Amino acid sequence: MNRRAFLERTTGSIAAAALPQALPQALAQSASAAKRPNILFALADDWMWPLASIAGDRVVKTPTFDRVARSGVMFTNAYVAAPSCSPSRAAMLTGQWHWRLEQGANLNTTLPAKFRTYPDLLEESGYHAGFTRKGWGPGNETSGGRKRNPAGARYADFAAFVAARPKDKPFCFWFGSQDPHRPYEWESGFKSGMKLEDVHVPPYLPDNETVRKDICDYYWKVQRYDRETGELLRALESMGELDNTIVVMSGDNGWPFPRSKATVYETGTHVPLAISWPGHFPGGRVVEDFVSLTDLAPTFLEAAGLIPGQQVTGRSLMPILRSRKSGQVERRRDHVLTGMERHVPCRGEIKGGYPQRALRNRQFHYMRNFKPERWPAGDPGTEPSTYEQLAASTFRTYADIDAGPSKAWIVSHGEEAAAKPFLERCAGKRSERELYDLKKDPYQLKNVASDPKYAAVVKRLDAQLTAELRATGDPRAVGDGDVFDRYRTGS
Repeated sequence: MNRRAFLERTTGSIAAAALPQALPQALAQSASAAKRPNILFALADDWMWPLASIAGDRVVKTPTFDRVARSGVMFTNAYVAAPSCSPSRAAMLTGQWHWRLEQGANLNTTLPAKFRTYPDLLEESGYHAGFTRKGWGPGNETSGGRKRNPAGARYADFAAFVAARPKDKPFCFWFGSQDPHRPYEWESGFKSGMKLEDVHVPPYLPDNETVRKDICDYYWKVQRYDRETGELLRALESMGELDNTIVVMSGDNGWPFPRSKATVYETGTHVPLAISWPGHFPGGRVVEDFVSLTDLAPTFLEAAGLIPGQQVTGRSLMPILRSRKSGQVERRRDHVLTGMERHVPCRGEIKGGYPQRALRNRQFHYMRNFKPERWPAGDPGTEPSTYEQLAASTFRTYADIDAGPSKAWIVSHGEEAAAKPFLERCAGKRSERELYDLKKDPYQLKNVASDPKYAAVVKRLDAQLTAELRATGDPRAVGDGDVFDRYRTGS
C-alpha cells in the first residue's frame, strides 16, 4: 500500500464518555492461575506514521517494528493525545486526556501526584516497574508531590533493571529512547547510504536537497531506535521471557519538522503502533480502528488482571487484541480526539501556548483554534543574522518548531515567492476553525471550514467535539480554559 493510501485510510480514535471525577485506581480481580505478563513499552521520541518500512516507506528500515507488527497487531490509526512530549506521555501514563491533568497538559511543567500512573498501580500489585533514558518529561518530576519520575524508578539500562528485579516478579519496563528527536548529525543519513532521490517529501515542505538530507538524518535516528529495541527483544529471548511479554512500539508525537510536531495536524499526532504478545492473541493483523495512546494504560492494567479506575478515559485494547479480525474491529472506534496547550513559552508577554482541540474521523479532520489571534508556531521574533544561527536557534523564531535545517531554509527564504507558501503554512496565523476533507486533501493543505458546501459538516463536528470535551471536563469547554496559560514552566 502506498503512502497516500495509508494517509487516506487513517482515522482517529475514541469518543470519551462522561466519567465520574474520582481519582484513578486499580482494583485487583480475583486471583488467576495464569502467569501475569511482562510489559515492554519501547517509546520513540518524535516518530510519525507511516515512517516505517512495513508501512511502505522506501528509505527507512525498521526490521524490529516490522517483526512486532507481523507477530502481533499493527494499528494504522493510532494517535497521541497531544503532539508534545510531556502532555503526550502524561496521557499515556495516566490513561487520561491531557486536558484533565492540570499542569500536565503543558510541556515542561509537572504531573501532579493525584493523577495515578499505570507503573505505580502495577508496582503496587506486585510488578517490578522502571524505565531508562526519557520517561515522563521534560519537566519537574517532584514539584507535583511525587518522589520520582511518573514512569517509575530510573535505571541506567535494561540490564540494571533486570538485575534489580526480585525473583519471579513480572516486570513493566519503559524504554524511553531519545531518538529520533533533534538535533541530528548533518548528513548522517545520506552518508550511511540513504538515497536522496528515494525520499518522499510531503507537499507542506519544500522539495530540495536540504530538506531531503534533513529527512535522511531523521531516518538514521529512527533506525537506531529500532535497532536498540531489537536488542531488548533479543535479551528477552535469551532470558526465556519473550513469549510472556507484551511488546509495544510507538512514538510520543509526530516528526520535528514544520507543520508537524506541536500541531494537531496529522503529522503532529498520528504515530506508528504495533503490539505483540506471542501465543496470547492472533498476530499478523492490520487494524484500522481509531485508537489513542491513552488506551495503553487500561490495556496494560487489564492484561495484569487489574481494573482501571473510573477517571481513566482511555479504553482497553484487549478486545481488539484478542479478536481474530483485521480492518475495523469495533464500530464505536470511528474517530479520535487530540489537543494542544503550551509547548514552549514563545509568545512574548503571553505565557500561554496555542490551544487547540481536534476531532479526526475517516473522512474529516476538524480543529478548533481557541486563540486564533496568536502566532501558532510562536512569535516571529528577531531572525538571527546567518542561516547557521537560525538552524541552531531554539527560542527566538517560531520556537514551537524545533530548530533544524528544514525550518532554517523555510524561514531564511520566507520572503521569496517560492518559499512564502511554506512559511505561511507552518507559521502563519489561522482561522478559529479548520476543516480538511481528507479524501480530497490528505495532506491538509486547503481549509474548507468557511466553504458553504461544508457548513453542515462543520456544525455537526463542532457539536460532537464540544460535547465530548464537556463530558471529559475540559476547561476549554466547561470552565476557565485560560488556566492552562497560568501554569508556570518547571512547576
